[in-house]
Order: sequence, then structure tokens, then C-alpha cells
Amino acid sequence: MKRYRTDDIRNIAIIAHSGAGKTSLGEAMLFNTQTTERLGRVDEGTSTLDCDPDEIKRKITISTAVAHCEWQDTKINFLDTPGYADFIGEVKSGLRVAESAIVAICATAGVEVGTEKVWQFADETPLPRIIAVTKVDRENADFFKTVDSIRATFGTKCIPIQIPIGSQESFHGIVDLITMKAIIYDKSSSGTFGEQDIPDDLKETAEKFHNDLVETAVESDDELIEKYLEGEELTVDELKRGLRQGVVAGDTYPIICVSALKNIAIQPMLNALVSYLPSPANSNMIEGKAPQSEETVKRMPKEDEPFSALVFKTTADPFVGKISFFRVFSGTAASDTQVYNSCKDSMERMGQLFFMRGKQQVSIDRIYAGDIVAVAKLGVTASGDTLCDKANPIILPGIDFPMPTLAMAVEPKTKGDEDKIGTGLTRLTEEDPTIIVRRDAETSETIVEGMGEVHLEVTADRLKRKFGAEVNLKTPKIPYRETIRGTSKVEGRHKKQTGGRGQYGHVFLEISPLPPGSDFEFEDKIFGGAVPRQYIPAVEKGVRETLVEGVLAGYPLVDLKVTLYDGSYHPVDSSEMAFKIAASMALKKGVMEASPVLLEPIMDVEVTVPEYQMGDVMGDLNKRRGKIMGMEPKGNNQVIKAQAPLAEMFRYAIDLRSITAGRGLFVMEFSHYEEIPAAISQQVMEKLKQEQEQ
Repeated sequence: MKRYRTDDIRNIAIIAHSGAGKTSLGEAMLFNTQTTERLGRVDEGTSTLDCDPDEIKRKITISTAVAHCEWQDTKINFLDTPGYADFIGEVKSGLRVAESAIVAICATAGVEVGTEKVWQFADETPLPRIIAVTKVDRENADFFKTVDSIRATFGTKCIPIQIPIGSQESFHGIVDLITMKAIIYDKSSSGTFGEQDIPDDLKETAEKFHNDLVETAVESDDELIEKYLEGEELTVDELKRGLRQGVVAGDTYPIICVSALKNIAIQPMLNALVSYLPSPANSNMIEGKAPQSEETVKRMPKEDEPFSALVFKTTADPFVGKISFFRVFSGTAASDTQVYNSCKDSMERMGQLFFMRGKQQVSIDRIYAGDIVAVAKLGVTASGDTLCDKANPIILPGIDFPMPTLAMAVEPKTKGDEDKIGTGLTRLTEEDPTIIVRRDAETSETIVEGMGEVHLEVTADRLKRKFGAEVNLKTPKIPYRETIRGTSKVEGRHKKQTGGRGQYGHVFLEISPLPPGSDFEFEDKIFGGAVPRQYIPAVEKGVRETLVEGVLAGYPLVDLKVTLYDGSYHPVDSSEMAFKIAASMALKKGVMEASPVLLEPIMDVEVTVPEYQMGDVMGDLNKRRGKIMGMEPKGNNQVIKAQAPLAEMFRYAIDLRSITAGRGLFVMEFSHYEEIPAAISQQVMEKLKQEQEQ
């Protein structure tokens, strides 16, 4: 493959709301650059980019696909990111290694919730972007209405550089507002087009949009402003120069219109990507940290700088092994060489380097600054790690992955699959850092946390397909606690005579409550040797072992004090075991006499929502037995701070998405334990009894 200089590379993330046509746009780019021989279609399962079996089955993009094509002596690396909210981590990783973005907006739906979210993510960097109004050929499509929606949402920086010729079924070309020429396509979907004068019925509209474009383009260049104010007409090259400066500076967002399925206006879009979007060489100096230090290390995006790269994506395959995708920020590296993982303080051997295009691998010998490449079977490297030159180490800023919002318990459908499940989940967490797997010691469940219901369902499907382990997903058990509200004094006596040496242990215990969070306290108040000193540790051990399973529902007992204040012993028959049993018997009896209650975990919850949706969200939290603790503004949103029982929050990610149409976000963490209302406590105990009987 031809070697491309850093100046001649474009790294572009395609981002959008789900269903806006991102993948179809990428397929059209591959076809029109003659990278592929056919126009792949998502609905028919022939997409080059959505090649994963789960993507073909669900007809959605699940993981970011990396592909490249060549146009006008420029290499375009594009990252087709998911639009579905459950796979937001993939969007974050794709944006981290791109210099720019294409924001796809459907001409029938306009700006949607997902559009607003990905736009916000692109603002965080910030990234220059081009807006592609897609599906202009669809029924009810309205380009001009969509433009109004875009400008109302994202501001007047968004400016059309094309307008469609025809609409919906009759869409067959565009007016290029820079050259003021019409580009007409034939009906074969081959991408064949011809250039002609603007149709009479569009001349007035085109002139108006052209004037708006000229005013926008000159704003970024003093020379062009002066020429414009003097009434001189700007050349096409001058308009392109001014537009590029505005785009690179983040002051202008060009709007184009396309139909990926009819293959209309894809070539002008490719021209715009090359002409207006920045290359890696246009990036600022790269800053990172020295390993084990806060010292700032800087790199320029040049080939003669020390090698540095960020691993942004990992795929796990049970046969091929691990494939790591990385973006080279500086320097160069060759296949079959050693590189340094500065995050893990470990050397890695890079085998054969290759570019990915769907499933296809294109082998290369060397990679240069600005490019995106993949390599197989790195030992310890994971997503977010930095690969660099050992003699010039740097740790690049990682990827800000979101925290999981939904947790489910995983159980094997077939006994004996536990090892397969464990191995598979470990590999899948390497592939997707937004999946967290943990073992709950109290409930003995394996818990998988993810970004939503579909995310966890896909994880279960991949476990089956890749690792042969079928699992059920179910709501996790709640780690309840038990405690007491009153005090009691009880006697525990264990006496057994079976011939020969018997068993004898006898204790008096006082049981009393402690403040919340105190756990357990044992006090010895024996005087005069009523219980010999050598048996007192056995009494405490018997008590502690009994605390593990409470008397109400078998949950751990907490926040109580046990005082040993009297007892008796037998000089021959007493033993540590006898006193241990006596203490256990006494504690069980004493807890039942000390007003036992059930406690539930309470979570601190922070929900970020638009102000106009606050009422609905707070009402829903109240229904979940939540307590609103306060509110504070955050940009255009409000943050609601609340406390709510964990038992009511397991499916909150799904319900919040429904209530807020996907605009709401939340995080939560454990706060404390609190007594369950009596009616609910009874339901919990009845449910546990039913589970034990099954």
C-alpha cells in the first residue's frame, strides 16, 4: 500500500443517533473510492463494517469499526461508531483518536437525543466536524427543515455548503454552493454524475445560501474580509481556504446532504472531508506524563519524534487471540519490533502490523505518525494503554470511559460451565472496558455491570458464541443485613452425655444494639472464673460464626454488642466446642428477643437531566422510596441528588432512559444501611422463603 505522509491522513469518527445511517455512509465511502466492489447494506447483512454476527443479527453497530480508503492522494481512516446508547464507550474511544467527525443526521427525524449527546462528546475535545444530512431520498425527508433544526440546536455556526436537487423519491443531485454548479446523478446507484447549471427553480434559494456561506467563510481570514467588504468577488479557492480555516478552528460546521443507499453526493462529501477537515499534522503538540511522575512530556505529531501511540480498542477472539488497535501520535514503528507499554512498565513484541477493513487485514511493514493500525497478540496491553519508545517514555491521556449503569447476575445454564464463563468474561472485559465483572461474596453471585439491557444481552450472546458458555441473566440478590432495636439477656447451655467424656458449656449473654455502621463488639465481663479464661475466645468465636446468618432471613447480623457476663463449667466435660455451641444457641435466642429488624442498602444517586424533565424524574424517585437531598445546576442541565434503596434501582437505567427520552444520566454509589419498612420487610422474608423451598 502507498505510504502517506502525516499531512495526507484524515482520522474521522462517524457519530450519530442510532439509525441515522452512519454505517451506510461508511459503506458508500468504501464503494466510491473503489475500496470495495459492492455497496454493502446493513439491512441485507452484506455490510463490510457491521460484520460481527451480533451486528448482523440486530442490524445495529455494536463496536466501532475501523476502515480506510484513499481519495485525492489522501488516506481517510474512519471510525464507524455505534449510535445506540448502550455502546457509548465505543463512541468515546473512537473520538479520542480522531481529529474530526462526521455527524450524521437523518433528514426524516432531524436532531435527536443521540445527536445531542455525540455533539456534546465532540465538544469536549473539541473536534472539527462536518454535518451530513442523510436519507434525503426517504419519504417525509425535509432537508431545509432539518437544517433549521440543526441551527436551532447547535447554532448558526452550522452552514450548508450544499442543497439538494429534488426531495424524497425525486432526490437526484445537489447544488454545490461554493462552485455554484449542479451535480446530477443517474438512477443506477453507481455514483455516476454530471455537472450542469443550477435549475431555474433553485437559483434564488441557492443564491441566498451562497451569500450566507460567503459571509461565514470570510470571517476566519482578515484578507478575505477586506476583499469582501470592498465588494470584490471571492474565487472558489479563496472560499475553500476561508471555509477550511473556520472548520479547523471550530468556528464553522459545514452541512452537506447525501443518500448513501442511492449513492448520491458521496464524492462531493469525500472532497469536503479532504478539503476542510484537519490532518494529524494540524494537531497541537501532544502532552502526556512521564511514567511514575507528574512531569509533563511533549511530542509533536511528526515522524522524526520518539514513537508514542494510544491503544483505543481491543477485540477478543478465542481462535486468533487479542487484536489491539492503536493510533500513532508521534514517530514511527515497524512490524516485529519491541515497544514499551509505559502504563504497565512492560516490553511488548509487536508482530505483523496491519490495517483493518471490516474482517479484512491489510499487512504493512511500518506505521507512521498520525495513522491508525492493528496488531495481534500483545501480552499485557489493554485499551487506554500507551505504547512508546523505552528510551523516551510517555503516558498519553487515556480514554474517559463511562461507568456502568445496569447490573445483572450471571448463572450458567449448564453445570460445569463456571470456568468457561470466568475465562470468557475476563476476555470480554479486555474487549469492552465498560463491562465490569465482580464476585459478590455475600450472595455468591457473579455480577456483570454494563451500560444497559442490550449491552448485557450482547455480552451474554458473545459468551455463548465465542466461548461456548450459555448463561441466564437475572436481577441480583440484595445484600440485606439484620440488626436489633432492643436488648435482651439470655442463657445458653449445651450439655451432652453419651458415655465416657461428655460436653458441657454454659453462658449468659447480654445483647444490645450499637449505632449504625458499628458492625460488632464483644465484651468479656466474667469475674471469679465463672467461665475459665481458656474458653472465652471460643464463646466469641461461636458468636461471630452465628452473626454470618441472621435469624430473620439468614442475612448477616450487624451493629450489635454481645457481653458475656456469667456462666458455668464442668472440670471434665467442658471444652471449647461446648462453649462455642452454647454461645451460638444463646445468641440466636437473644436476637429473637431483642426486636430484630431487616436493613437494606441505601444508595447515593445523582441524576443529570434537562431542567424541564426534573418534575418527572423526581416523581419517579419518590415512587422508588427515594429522598431528594438537593439540586444544583450543571450547564444546561440540573443535577438531582437523592438517596434511594438499591432494591428499587436495579432497572433504573432503563426506566430513566424511557422517562427522559435518553437525555438523563445517573451515577450511584453505596451510602449506608437503613431499616426496611415493615410491610416490605415481610415481603422480602416471604420471597426468600419461597426461594429456599424451590
